[in-house]
Amino acid sequence: MHIAPFDNQNKPIVDIDDPAVPLNYFNIVKLKKSEAFEYQVPGYETCIVPATGSVDVDVEGVAFPKLGNRGEDVWDGEPEGVYVPVGAKVQMACVSDETEVFIAGAKYDKVLDPFDVRDHDLVQYGSDDTKTHRKIKHILGQKQHDKVGRLLVSELFTVGQGGWSGFPSHKHDTNRLPDETRHDETYNFRFKPNWGSGLQMLQREDNETGDAYHIVDGSTICIDKGYHPCCVLPGYEMYYFTILGGLSQRSLVQYFQPTHAYQIETIPGIKDMIAKFK
Repeated sequence: MHIAPFDNQNKPIVDIDDPAVPLNYFNIVKLKKSEAFEYQVPGYETCIVPATGSVDVDVEGVAFPKLGNRGEDVWDGEPEGVYVPVGAKVQMACVSDETEVFIAGAKYDKVLDPFDVRDHDLVQYGSDDTKTHRKIKHILGQKQHDKVGRLLVSELFTVGQGGWSGFPSHKHDTNRLPDETRHDETYNFRFKPNWGSGLQMLQREDNETGDAYHIVDGSTICIDKGYHPCCVLPGYEMYYFTILGGLSQRSLVQYFQPTHAYQIETIPGIKDMIAKFK
């Protein structure tokens, strides 16, 4: 499902118990200096990630000052995040001229401890030759596995302009271990320059025709079921903020589309990328 960019007025874009991705929660909050925003999401653990600017965050009296160090866009600086336990009361206050903040969430039923992430885990994979050269910055990834319930949060960047991501095509919509886990997934895309665009494919069955969505700067995609590679037009860089929420476990087990699975062996670094979604 494609949600075109709109002014969400700091209200959830993907709310709790969404019919397409009930395991996910997603909000974008925009503030100007000294403005504040409060939230509380019962039944969901969340992660605060400034896309631009900086915020002071308070989670039930635990302070995380000056979260975020990026300038005008997601390419200008490195990601930082704060993990927020299920149902916790949160306040964030803008301490830069302005800020845009992503709030990612996953359904969970236990209350853990809040913490901040100031250093991300970087994975770079693919190649220019295979048109798959990418880097992933994990905010809540393998390093935080023992401190988080079901939520995985990362940022994916193209390396260079044009090309494909999420390939070889894969899905994760059915719990059938050890071959696959059910993880709902939500993306928010950005392009550089911001008039760039791309394509999100969603193929429900191997070798059957599927759906395709024209994605632009600010597009949100909810992946409920099926194989889902995406691409960016030549001459543009692409970024997407990624939220994964697991049904029964946090570690993601992807099932690669049988027609294309052999290309796991042809794309450099792809196995390291797979191993990091834990």
